[in-house]
Amino acid sequence: MTAATTAPRRGGRWIERWDPEDEAFWTETGERTARRNLLYSVLSEHIGFSIWSLWSVMVLFMGPQYGIDPAGKFFLIATATFVGGLVRIPYTFAVARFGGRNWTVVSALLLLAPTIAALVVMEPGTSYGTFLAVAALTGVGGGNFASSMTNINAFFPLRKKGWALGLNAGGGNIGVPVVQLAALLVIGTAGAGHPRLLLWTYLPLIVLAAALALVRMDNLAPVRSDGGAVREAAREAHTWIMAFLYVGTFGSFIGYGFAFGLVLQTQFGRTPLQAASLTFIGPLLGSLTRPVGGALADRFGGARITLATFVAMAAATAVVLLASVRASLPVFLTGFVALFALSGLGNGSTYKMIPGIFAAKALARGLDGEAAAAHGRRLSGASMGLIGAVGALGGLAINLVFRSAFLQSGSGTAAFATFLGFYAVCCALTWAVYLRRPAATAAPAADGQDGKRPQLTSV
Repeated sequence: MTAATTAPRRGGRWIERWDPEDEAFWTETGERTARRNLLYSVLSEHIGFSIWSLWSVMVLFMGPQYGIDPAGKFFLIATATFVGGLVRIPYTFAVARFGGRNWTVVSALLLLAPTIAALVVMEPGTSYGTFLAVAALTGVGGGNFASSMTNINAFFPLRKKGWALGLNAGGGNIGVPVVQLAALLVIGTAGAGHPRLLLWTYLPLIVLAAALALVRMDNLAPVRSDGGAVREAAREAHTWIMAFLYVGTFGSFIGYGFAFGLVLQTQFGRTPLQAASLTFIGPLLGSLTRPVGGALADRFGGARITLATFVAMAAATAVVLLASVRASLPVFLTGFVALFALSGLGNGSTYKMIPGIFAAKALARGLDGEAAAAHGRRLSGASMGLIGAVGALGGLAINLVFRSAFLQSGSGTAAFATFLGFYAVCCALTWAVYLRRPAATAAPAADGQDGKRPQLTSV
């Protein structure tokens, strides 16, 4: 049996042996198989992000007749964010339990539940508690990211992970601006009174994503349930350091993406159509720059790109803060869109750092060759669930900070001042842990930039 032989096993398509670090195997069969799985993983994750961010656009349809104030709308968005962060942990481990292809099918079909529920309740007169419950249900879409990233991480060699994980995540992240563009189309043509048109559109897309995953994706048999990997990753300090940094990048992306339209309506008096015509721009740029961040990290090192990104995000936040104080919409939009683009770069670079850290720690323990690569994949896959969950909960924090600021002053100024301080902390942490010390003694990470098996280098 060859390394990429696919065999029926436990009712699905299973690849029994997989060694992407072997260059001959990768060139002959591995790359083709990995790219095919990446393509359909992106599609499923893309739909998942659209459903997860559904309430960032549903609130634009909710006029005065719904009887919900801006603080209540922010809490609807925050609820979806919170649940999406929590479910990322079990979704990560579902890949090892059920197989990446099998779980992609199941997780795609689960998106039908929040979409159908929103179809039923989306009308004036529905209780706020019901809206909260349905918003919470959309959190299953947030889980798709964790399982998709864990799955794709196992398919690619270390030297390609920055690009592959960046493309996988960027293609998924772009589900946020796509659903916002779709909402703009509905509001611009049918009006704000027809949210169900948007929901009906997604039902066949969900079924299509599940069907394509069923017939085109594979399970990797070497990726098995490993509770020990989870416990070991949870004990590793770098897991939680990277989780904190990911709060600064992905937490910013998802938090701002969910809140952008509502901020424009509340602070700058935009109509639903005016808000919808602007909200998609930032998330779109953030999605497109994520693969760029991963590719730059492959070439220059993840920590360098991450630090530069946080410095630039702090500068962009200062611009947004100034625009908020002066009530300048053009300056506000410039700074906010820059924040989105930079958060995408940081998302790509931080996720590149994760497998590098664990691969190099394996080498530091005396492992080498495939043993080191396998150990790195094992722990980085486990840590990604924890890091992704904490990062998504950073989006919850952003929404809650916005809610508090608008309750107290009717403006987001205090929120932006808080975010500026947080980015300063992220800058200091990235430099202190991953860049301050010489390469020989730095916290370990491997970039695999030589195109071969990972070597111990600075991040």
